[in-house]
Amino acid sequence: MTADDTGAEECDWTKGDPVSAVDSGGRVLPARPGDPSRVGPYRIIGRLGAGGMGTVHAGLDPAGARVAVKVIHAAQAEDPDFRARFRREVQLSARVQGPCLIPLLAADPEAADPWLATEYAPGPTLNQHLSEHGPLTGGMLYAFAAGTAHALAAIHQAGVVHRDVKPQNVILTPAGPRVLDFGIAHAADGTSVTRTGVMTGTPGWISPEHYRTGAAGPAGDMFVWGALLAYAATGRLLFGTGAPDVVAYRVMSGDPDLDGVPADLQEIAKKALAKDPEERISAISAAEECSLLLASQATQVIPVEEGAGLEPTMVGDLVAAAWDMPTLDDPSWQVSARRRKGRTVAVLIGAAALGGALVGGLLSQTDSAPKKRNPPAASVSRPSPAADMASGTPGAVRSDGKDGARKADSGEASLATWKESRPARTPAENDAPGAMGTGAWLDPVAYPDMDRTITFHEPRGEVYIATSGQALPSVAVQEVAETVCLGLQDLDRSYPHSPYSKYVVVDTARKGGPGIVWEDNFRTNTACTASIQDHSSPGVGQDSWWQPTESGLEQAQIPSTDNDEIRVAGETASGIISAWQGNSRIRNDPNWLDHHNMSVGFAPDAAVMYVWATKPEWDQPTREKWAKTASDVACQAVLTESHARKEWRYAQYAVAVIGGEGGKDFLRWGSAGSCAG
Repeated sequence: MTADDTGAEECDWTKGDPVSAVDSGGRVLPARPGDPSRVGPYRIIGRLGAGGMGTVHAGLDPAGARVAVKVIHAAQAEDPDFRARFRREVQLSARVQGPCLIPLLAADPEAADPWLATEYAPGPTLNQHLSEHGPLTGGMLYAFAAGTAHALAAIHQAGVVHRDVKPQNVILTPAGPRVLDFGIAHAADGTSVTRTGVMTGTPGWISPEHYRTGAAGPAGDMFVWGALLAYAATGRLLFGTGAPDVVAYRVMSGDPDLDGVPADLQEIAKKALAKDPEERISAISAAEECSLLLASQATQVIPVEEGAGLEPTMVGDLVAAAWDMPTLDDPSWQVSARRRKGRTVAVLIGAAALGGALVGGLLSQTDSAPKKRNPPAASVSRPSPAADMASGTPGAVRSDGKDGARKADSGEASLATWKESRPARTPAENDAPGAMGTGAWLDPVAYPDMDRTITFHEPRGEVYIATSGQALPSVAVQEVAETVCLGLQDLDRSYPHSPYSKYVVVDTARKGGPGIVWEDNFRTNTACTASIQDHSSPGVGQDSWWQPTESGLEQAQIPSTDNDEIRVAGETASGIISAWQGNSRIRNDPNWLDHHNMSVGFAPDAAVMYVWATKPEWDQPTREKWAKTASDVACQAVLTESHARKEWRYAQYAVAVIGGEGGKDFLRWGSAGSCAG
């Protein structure tokens, strides 16, 4: 953190977008293997989101109030510079209090795993709301303007500069807009690698002076607030889209188009959007003017005389009077709370495991229904001779869609190699069950008898998970596969030299005898994709479990400073160009590509590598043909990096053509686990 030329301190907002309840759509997601059961005074009941720097857990305080608990990843916690930055962000956040902010409740930056807790704020971001429901109107718009202006006023009065005001950082809660005032859980350093130079922030949400000199002060926040107000009123990006340098030119030189913004708000927006920061309206003045306009919209509820003092409580009342967002209530909060009152299932760690590095999060889990413990690894039962006879039974579904009865000499796992696997011996192997979670992997009501045993085939680098009790349908197999994959990835972080990379699920309760129902590589499948369709159809061009986004593509166009991203992007771009046009040197060819009309960049928020060509003249067949070439190269690029370096976080890629009638045309996308090795 440094002080800008105005003297106000800057929170390092550009280092990351905050992860909040909105990342999960306001829903509580199930806890994953290794998640804690408690953080400080808070009881953890699930997840709200996750990012490159930490995880946001859904928690309950001792009185049962809902909180969001953000816990930093161990790797970042071990970095003294990061810990110092986190400590400073906690200090700054603690002193920022005011309406339409999400208050900091508690924090422990000195803990082994640093954490902080805030109030839980359900609701969509401004971006999400506009895409689903269109622009804000009437009292909602005035309440948005007043609430966000008051939030910035509180931040500036505390001597802090936000520096990352944008639609993703405003949540529309049932009680009004909330500005996220710190960002520690999600790494989002610069992303595009097609240009030199460094520019923090998001194109279109950067002030003119920051583009010119890098200066960032309260006036810069207000310029972006003016653009945010116009966006909320019109659903239109004030400075348009396109290449970052084009957007930058519009910000620095273009006149903002405020058509569609109500006339009275338009005047305030113009004051905020002045090119000269000295001429801009301050946050406190904007807050007062917007509050008076809001009061005139809600006089029948709360009359406010012009010139009267507007206390924070009055601001909140004004916003509430005009706000019309539905109350969101996720039943998971209550269900999870009730289940946590049941019997605690303790984690049993053997003496050998205590000698090694413990897997993060080997803590107790709770559930309402009693369930079997995992049997000790030494007591794993082997398949009977009848099971051997069943090895040729058709119908075993694998991640590659092939029959589970393949021979061991094919390189694939088989019942024979499962029989060769052994119980746990090493500390890492003994920690594997805990890493995958000690509670039920599946709904205990639907699968009351489901149990599992874990064995290891060290020469083949394979971990075998044998399920028993009842045959599993494909949807349950996918859930088990995802749980195993995530658990083994967590284990790998504690035991980086472990010889294992593959996991194999054997269903021993299948009709006709045991069969292999899943086989995958947790190092290659870095996203832990658990979809039979995704894994059985490599190269089809479009994964079904995720989609690229325009915001992701825009993020990928921001310059990067990461050497590995620069290297991979350069290699990928050169590979695509070479594969597309071979040795051709005919520049007037309409299909000609070079580094001026094709780019590669990275969107860290979703861990996606984007490839795009600016070729509006291409017809659809040409676009499809190029996209196939580009996706083949891109998939191999993310796969190669995933194999080579465990810290490489980009497991997905997307290919697009920009220009023409379709605008941005996303043609192909996929993940490292779905391309040929």
